[in-house]
Amino acid sequence: MWFKNLQVYRLPSPWNITAEALEAQLAAHAYQPGSGLEAQRLGWIAPREGGGLVHEVGHQLLIALRAEKKLLPASVVNQVAKARAAELEEQQGFKPGRKQMKDLKEQVTDELLPKAFSIHRDTLVWIDPESGWLGVDAAATAKADEVLGLLHKSVSPLPLRPLHVIQSPAAAMTAWLASDEAPSNFSIDQDTELQAAGESKATIRYVKHTLDPEDIRRHIASGKQCTRLALTWADRISFVLTESLSIKRISPLDVLKENAEISGMNDDEIFDADMMLMTGELSKLLADLVYGLGGEQPA
Repeated sequence: MWFKNLQVYRLPSPWNITAEALEAQLAAHAYQPGSGLEAQRLGWIAPREGGGLVHEVGHQLLIALRAEKKLLPASVVNQVAKARAAELEEQQGFKPGRKQMKDLKEQVTDELLPKAFSIHRDTLVWIDPESGWLGVDAAATAKADEVLGLLHKSVSPLPLRPLHVIQSPAAAMTAWLASDEAPSNFSIDQDTELQAAGESKATIRYVKHTLDPEDIRRHIASGKQCTRLALTWADRISFVLTESLSIKRISPLDVLKENAEISGMNDDEIFDADMMLMTGELSKLLADLVYGLGGEQPA
């Protein structure tokens, strides 16, 4: 059980909340299957099947958001509304106006939603109350915002803020590439993206390609900055850092996989062992990354 991506936020360190107190607050917004007329519904679910809304291992907390969405393409609504409009035109002798068409589409949507197919998406959230980290397993900030929106409704007060570092990730990554040297405990891998400033946004991407220092320096000298950079931390975790401080494509390396191979455990024990390993490693990675970016800005 490893997060694939990480949108990172800050809590007070330590954040004095217990798993029981957090669960009590999340319960008011626990997931319930949506009614027929709801296009989307959000709610908290158990991150471990059969468990509670908060799963705790070694003072690390795991919660999960479920987003249920009805699939009702606009093209279907428009097609049915167009047919209804033709019938209405025959009855009244003139084409429906803008307001009538709007009302027709709303009526069609209300009729079709109960029959629409539902899909759901689950998003895991890791909370480290001792070190003050909150991480959302989401590649896009929009999905993380969805989680944080319901979290703010559920937990009061929620002293959450974005993670701000002294040096911008783009400037730092550009400097690492220019010197061909990453901060202590990190190494530069073969994927990167450099983008020009201004309207052109000219972009150079290297994918699984050896980065030639002289070639990279020429691009930097021409005004390009690094917007994405693949890194490995402590020979244990590979990932891609972005200019917005998102961490993507997280992958534990062989040394961690070997450490995780423990026989004789049941599913619950394996889940807990994986969670303990993942949260412990990510907490240390984040501390090293913040240090490599010049430290954290005061709140």
